[in-house]
Amino acid sequence: MTPHEIDDVHRLRVMAAGVRGAQLVERTLAAPFEEVWPVMSALDFLPDLQHTRLLHCDGDRIELLARSKYGFRAHLRGFRRPGWCWLQSRFLLVGLAAAPDGSGTRIALTGGVRVPTRAAVLPFGTKPELTKAAHRLASRVAL
Repeated sequence: MTPHEIDDVHRLRVMAAGVRGAQLVERTLAAPFEEVWPVMSALDFLPDLQHTRLLHCDGDRIELLARSKYGFRAHLRGFRRPGWCWLQSRFLLVGLAAAPDGSGTRIALTGGVRVPTRAAVLPFGTKPELTKAAHRLASRVAL
């Protein structure tokens, strides 16, 4: 990476800054990127997502169905590549990023319930859910 390039964690900060109400949780994990990203990209560490089913994947474009622990469903579309995942449906936004940091990995998470047709997320309960997700990810990587 050149001095003028930004990594995926910085990129997620920029994306979250453009979404009104979005919260961002960052953390550094002691595990290497190669161990962290496969767990992150599976999405099953997210507390609200009980089940996901891949519908379509074409290069870095991805489409999946997700069901929350409350029974709500979302048809998510977006992009996933090593270190980066941005998915959204009409009512849901999920943003994940990871970047090597020495012998560890910096991670960043954002997301929540979207306001349809607007770049906005309802901020209620978002920060605690993202923090819980970061803790769950850390515990799964440490296994």
